[in-house]
This record gives sequence, structure tokens and C-alpha cells, in this order.
Amino acid sequence: MKMKVTLIHAAAVLAVLAGSTAVYAQMGPQQGGGPYGHGPGRPMTAEQRLQHMTRQLNLSDAQQQLIKPILENENKQMQSLQEDSSLSQQDRMSKMMQIRQGTSEQIRPILNAEQQQKYEHMQMMNRQGRDRSGPGQNQPQGEAPPPPQ
Repeated sequence: MKMKVTLIHAAAVLAVLAGSTAVYAQMGPQQGGGPYGHGPGRPMTAEQRLQHMTRQLNLSDAQQQLIKPILENENKQMQSLQEDSSLSQQDRMSKMMQIRQGTSEQIRPILNAEQQQKYEHMQMMNRQGRDRSGPGQNQPQGEAPPPPQ
């Protein structure tokens, strides 16, 4: 009898977990799904990145006005790159690194010395996060992992 009750409880827990996973998978980027509302495997929008940078670096309104178009341009370039099926994975990764480097080179002069130091630290942390081994960890920032097969 006790075994039967335990099995029923286990089945109920599994059903709740399966249901919550299905709901989470169907959530759009504006419904949560991650600390910045973009969810796992989804790139942040230029606006979300700007908000994150503003919080981390205490950007002024003038700095935000200058940085936003840079981030929007990077997102457009990244999207075009993702849609270009003629490139090998290695070429695509190399191109992404060039785009990111170009974005950073445009953003740095807009920042003051203290902000530049924090920005460099943020960049380093992002690189370390991408370099960790494990499933989905080697994806460049802003790139979704390949679909499971």
C-alpha cells in the first residue's frame, strides 16, 4: 500500500514537471524565460542589451543614444550572417567575432575610463562563458544552439 502511494506521488511530480517544461518552452521572449527576458538560446535584442549595459555601466542618456544604433547594426549583421547558408560554421564563427570586435571598437570611445574598465570586464566574462565546455556552452553570444536531433 505504501509503495502504491509513493508511485502515485512520483507520477504526480513527473506530470507537473513535464507540464511546466512544456509551458516554459512555449513562452515567448517577452514573457520571461531568462534574466533579461530572452530565454535560453535566444539572443537579446539591441534594446535589451542597451538596458543591460545601462545598468552595468551606468550609461548617461547621451551615451545610450550613441550606443543603441551600434547595437542595432550588430543585431542586423548577426541576423544576416545566420541566414547566410553559404558559409561554413567556422567561417560564420570567424565573421561573428569580427562583427563583435567592430561593435566593441565603436562603443569603447563613447565610454569614460571607469566604464571602459567595466565594459572590458563584461566582455571578458562573456568570452569565458562562451568558452566553457558542455552542451550549448560554446555558442557565441547571440547565437542559438543547434536544434536537438
